[in-house]
Amino acid sequence: MENITIFFALTAGLLSFFSPCVFPLIPAYVAHLTDGSVKDGKVNTQKSVLFSRSISFIFGFSIVFVLLGASASVVGQIFLDNKKLIQMIGGFLIIIFGLQMLGVFKIKFLMTEKRFDYNRKSKASSLKSFILGLAFGSGWTPCVGLALSSILLLASSTETIYSGMFLLWIYALGLGIPFLLLSFLVTYSLNVVKRINKVLPKLSLVNGVILIIMGLLLFTGQMEKISAYLSTFTIFKGVGL
Repeated sequence: MENITIFFALTAGLLSFFSPCVFPLIPAYVAHLTDGSVKDGKVNTQKSVLFSRSISFIFGFSIVFVLLGASASVVGQIFLDNKKLIQMIGGFLIIIFGLQMLGVFKIKFLMTEKRFDYNRKSKASSLKSFILGLAFGSGWTPCVGLALSSILLLASSTETIYSGMFLLWIYALGLGIPFLLLSFLVTYSLNVVKRINKVLPKLSLVNGVILIIMGLLLFTGQMEKISAYLSTFTIFKGVGL
């Protein structure tokens, strides 16, 4: 796995978290995961419960993403002899996803959304938080779907199945770390959510630009060259798989 693909996977995960489809819902997710309530401008819940439930939720969607990465890698291995062609097709599709995120294209089927219902009346627990995480990972929202699909295309071009799985684990890490941090912040004040909401459209544009750059690098074969260059520096040695 190239070092630069790890960077793109982590960045895509971070920007997916700050998408209009995910970020504004964080207080509601936190309240539901912990059986807490939104009152006095913050989410009221126990910190220990919040930590354990959040970890379970993150673990749930991470498993889904890693399994998707394994599946994409298997498909890529089948067509290993045509790796260059797969990279070009993948790069082209990622560019389309980036243009879609920038609003240049408005392809309807890329904006479809799948949701999984869960029983909101039942008492929350770590197991149910884990199941909710599975549902979140399986029910892609349009914003997350574009970034996630792009990383899956990268995974399909990796050398081994384990490389593809690791790439999606990095993506899940990029999505999960800010979720955990913000979960604790909203127990003190919801003002941080209101402030970040104002810049979400700009972050979406950044995500679109990054996808286009990633697609161009993959399509032209420059991603491998850049990774080879980075690997000459000591700080990057041993990072790839």
